[in-house]
Amino acid sequence: MILKGKATIEMNRKSIIENIKCYVYKQLEHEGTGHDKWHIERVRKLAIHIAEKEKANLFIVELAALLHDLIDDKLKDTIKIDLYDVDDLLKKYHVEKDDRVKILTIIDSISFRKKVNSDELSLEGRIVQDADRLDAIGAIGIARTFSYAGSQGHIIYDPEKKHTTNAIQHFYDKLLRILDLMNTETAIHLAKERHVFLQKYLKQFYAEWDASFENEGTRKGI
Repeated sequence: MILKGKATIEMNRKSIIENIKCYVYKQLEHEGTGHDKWHIERVRKLAIHIAEKEKANLFIVELAALLHDLIDDKLKDTIKIDLYDVDDLLKKYHVEKDDRVKILTIIDSISFRKKVNSDELSLEGRIVQDADRLDAIGAIGIARTFSYAGSQGHIIYDPEKKHTTNAIQHFYDKLLRILDLMNTETAIHLAKERHVFLQKYLKQFYAEWDASFENEGTRKGI
């Protein structure tokens, strides 16, 4: 009887997650700043991987990962919804109140700009934050940086105005700081390789910018 009850709960949770996922992916389908449904999908997978390693509540982690960007100010007004709307969405699919509170607290707290101390976050919150930040670094993170910069009308780089808003400055304002801000051992391990890739990319970028051909690693005959 207990096993049947657990199986029912698990089936209900899978249904909730699938319904929420369909809503979120449809909402973000045409998002153009790098916060689209594929970003959510990558964060979801990363969050689940980290949660399994860190022994966290997978249901809370997966739902928070799916919903974490819907209230972000970077989204267009036609896409963005507020925290009350997210709560209503969770109520619609009969997510229990305690779980709703945990999920809403996570998505309202993990943004880089909010600067909430990690010790104020639940384990699940720290995991979703790690997953989101992992997607901001490495090869994907670089691609998203330029995608967002282009969507905002920002230039790639200006060596005469290095500290103005541009894509390369974002590396120094945020991306290169992320490794030191990771919360979990699992995420730290994943972040190290991506951090090194950022450093290599910048080295190559500056070599090409300065036309320093001897540093470009060009092959003979090309």
